[in-house]
Amino acid sequence: MASIPAFGDTHFVSSFHTAVKPSKTPPNPLNPTILFPFPSATSAGKSTRTLCQASPSESPPKPPPNLAEQLQPLYQRLLSQSNTANSSPAQPLRKPKSTWVNPSRPRHSVLTLQRHKRLSHAWNPHLKELKVFVKKLNDCDLSQASLETSLAELEQPPSKEDALLILNSLRPWQKAHLFFNWLQTHHAEFASETVFYNVVMKSLRYGKQWEIVEGLAREMIQKGIAFDNVTYSTIITCAKKCRLFEKAIEWFDRMYHTGCMPDEVTYSAILDVYAKLGRVEDVLTLYERGRADGWQPDVVAFSVLGKMFGETGDYDGIRYVLEEMKSIGVRPNVIVYNTFLEALGKAGKPGLARSLFEEMTSAGLTPDAITLTALVKIYGKARWGRDALQLWQQMKLNKWPMDFILYNTLLSMCADLGLEDEAEKLFEDMRQSINCKPDSFSYTALLNIYASGGEVEKAQKLFEEMLESENKLNVMSSTCLIQCFGRARRIDDVARVFDVAVDRGIVPDDRMCGSLLSVASFCENDEVDKVLACLARVNPRLVRFVEMISNPGIDFEMVKEEFRAVLNEASVEVRRPFCNCLIDICRKRNLASRAHELLYLGVVFGLYSGLHTKSNSEWSLNLRNLSVGAAYTALEDWVRALSKAVQRDEALPESFAIHTGVGAHKFSKGLSSIFDSHLKKMASPFNLNDQRPGWFIASQDEVVSWVQNGDLSTLAAT
Repeated sequence: MASIPAFGDTHFVSSFHTAVKPSKTPPNPLNPTILFPFPSATSAGKSTRTLCQASPSESPPKPPPNLAEQLQPLYQRLLSQSNTANSSPAQPLRKPKSTWVNPSRPRHSVLTLQRHKRLSHAWNPHLKELKVFVKKLNDCDLSQASLETSLAELEQPPSKEDALLILNSLRPWQKAHLFFNWLQTHHAEFASETVFYNVVMKSLRYGKQWEIVEGLAREMIQKGIAFDNVTYSTIITCAKKCRLFEKAIEWFDRMYHTGCMPDEVTYSAILDVYAKLGRVEDVLTLYERGRADGWQPDVVAFSVLGKMFGETGDYDGIRYVLEEMKSIGVRPNVIVYNTFLEALGKAGKPGLARSLFEEMTSAGLTPDAITLTALVKIYGKARWGRDALQLWQQMKLNKWPMDFILYNTLLSMCADLGLEDEAEKLFEDMRQSINCKPDSFSYTALLNIYASGGEVEKAQKLFEEMLESENKLNVMSSTCLIQCFGRARRIDDVARVFDVAVDRGIVPDDRMCGSLLSVASFCENDEVDKVLACLARVNPRLVRFVEMISNPGIDFEMVKEEFRAVLNEASVEVRRPFCNCLIDICRKRNLASRAHELLYLGVVFGLYSGLHTKSNSEWSLNLRNLSVGAAYTALEDWVRALSKAVQRDEALPESFAIHTGVGAHKFSKGLSSIFDSHLKKMASPFNLNDQRPGWFIASQDEVVSWVQNGDLSTLAAT
């Protein structure tokens, strides 16, 4: 988890190469010149009307960056995401280009079109006896002594063919390696041939034993044993399986240097290696060279290309691969369709995914559970509830395979979309199922739906059923019920659920802490102590911080340092919700000044990046990720900043906008309805826009008139 180092109060200048020096006096969080500097950067590509006087021949000066842009280098260092540290930057798509080849100097081939044949065994009169003997070897202990004891029972030394058959049949890899070493000692006359190394390397590849495989390869080089295509292919695929991609490329390069040409299998494997490294240009170059040599890619190669483009959400690349398959006449199988569906999901193309699925079923292929799960996830992410439910009916009609993952994915989608009736039918289907009884994830998904819809009695009944079943209680189910009881103001039940969860061995995480903190933010004084008592058993530091911000005598510097420590101990995904709840608590206790301080610190720590966006045509305030109290606080700061800008006679945009969102969840009303009445109470000119749902818009003239003639002195108390 990234930590937030201590730092002094900062004054942001144009260059971040200059050291930031601490100020002697703490910043005033209510000062709009600190929180919302004006004017902002101009958005490129938009023609706007210039509202300040300037000579037509002079280009307008570049406005200073807004606070989010100024803070970006700072909070990226303070709150860096660990899960993005190893991500490779997406590379631009370059489709293979036609290349002119000089007839007098043709390009060298990059692969052989003759696939290496599998190892075939001649008829062996002792095959039945050898199978019995191999079973005996597989059943013996994993020790050299035990293996030699079993080998001593052979009536005569194994021939080359017998030894090869035994080596190819031994499992696990330890047995094959021990037998190979025994052959090297007792039958070196034929055990040093390339084919024996190939077979034992194949067994070691299954066990992901890269060090041993590479050691055997080095041994072959020292002994002068020739490598063939199978040798290199086994080494490369073993490195790929062990995710040692650079090693795979190293041996692939050596393969060319020694004059050995890869076959189609090896070529597809190295394409996958480059794809996993995110080296799109190299993949396409190899693909182009192979096609120029007459290579006809199979479904495996196209699956590699589709997955590569899907990882970066490159829709054009996915479409190109589909067109290539059609032009060559390669018919994808179910596995390839699954790969493309997952890729289209990452690319955010639900319509194309639906068309591809229809093409798959029209071709006579039966989708498996992986196919259906991928499609349900795509529909859920796109909020295509109707299509997802039609797919479910199609599954039942065609009796397509259903598994736990698919059922739970459907339930999760219903939870996201608030489809209570459909979720109950799905859950009942699972109850009637023989192989897919509801598990803890199934109960949690339905609990989430009941909790979101305020169905307290249904949620409580389902929770008790879960406790009586064989399914283990998990953190999310307890968290959902805590939130449900909290919204219903049943604080005693909140404490009871918390006690049951702890008694059942649940270790409360940051999400449960956030849920308790959220409940505390709307509790009355006589109830909040019960919630904080539960929270103190999990996160005493957070409770101490709640007490600290409730004390007006604590200065800003102490609040800042303790807040930084609280965030350092919290996971990245709950930091902003924590800040939202703490601001709500301050407003609940009429501590408006403290709420503004916390919002300021949240901006400094990068919790509210993208809060405000400015261009020459529009300045907007984005409140979608804020709680009601935090949104009110941000609005007050923003309006104060607008008032300062008007007083200074700064250049203003043509319109101003507040984005609250519309609440995509069925049970979610979003901030729109709450803010509509709040803005009317402020006598503001902002009104909901029909063309932009979830946006409140006001013109420049309306805003200027409002801030000049309106009474904004009571903003902090609203």
